[in-house]
Amino acid sequence: MLTIDKLCYYSRLRYVNAMEKFTYTVLTLIFCVASRSLLMAVLVLAVNGILTVKKGGIPFSQYWHYLMIPLAFLIISTLAVIVNISHTPLNAFAFPVGSYYLTGSYASLHRGVQMILTALASVSCLYFLSFNTPMTDILSVLKKLHCPDLLAELMLLIYRYIFLLLEISSAISISQDSRLGNRNFRTSLKSFGAMASVLLIRAMAKSGALYDSMEARCYDGRLKVLDEQYPPKPREIIWIILFESLLLIYTVIKTLILTG
Repeated sequence: MLTIDKLCYYSRLRYVNAMEKFTYTVLTLIFCVASRSLLMAVLVLAVNGILTVKKGGIPFSQYWHYLMIPLAFLIISTLAVIVNISHTPLNAFAFPVGSYYLTGSYASLHRGVQMILTALASVSCLYFLSFNTPMTDILSVLKKLHCPDLLAELMLLIYRYIFLLLEISSAISISQDSRLGNRNFRTSLKSFGAMASVLLIRAMAKSGALYDSMEARCYDGRLKVLDEQYPPKPREIIWIILFESLLLIYTVIKTLILTG
């Protein structure tokens, strides 16, 4: 089982109504991306962190670890926005390289930090949903929103096969390591190719067996999964409305200032 999947089943927010969590996540994500504001990004990061760590009981070390994964990619990807190669040094920083400068302006630095924090805040919204909501509850919400049955079933099957393939690949990797299959770069490439081919064959075999078992249980084109129902609480709905209203007002004011 994936670590995220384990955490969501141990979360204290697991038994909160899934539609509430889904609505909060989607609206906060939309406002965060639409505003592209440093203040908004910091606020969303702080609120999601408090909800996930303090209210949900997710260990801070694990939450921080998962936040650092996209942060590394974001920093690398925004270097092209912050750093320029120019004959003329800009006002923020400048490092001479021959007749050129690796330089940047305060405007580009501000834009880069804004992009990083906005993207990280958006990721924290998705982390809030995934850390505190089991996959079956998310699929139940999608069905209530009239998501096509085919799409929901594909999501469920793909989610299940992630665990199966991870388990198979882990067993193959341990077997290869015990036979010195990764002792150098050349053997590692050969072992990786062999593992990929075996995974493809095993995936095809598992999918055939799964379909046969579904047919044996009178599969009629729809996967029926039992899901637990947690009634919404008025207090939680009020807090969501107040927070989203605050984000909406801030977004509208910021848009009016920029356009006016």
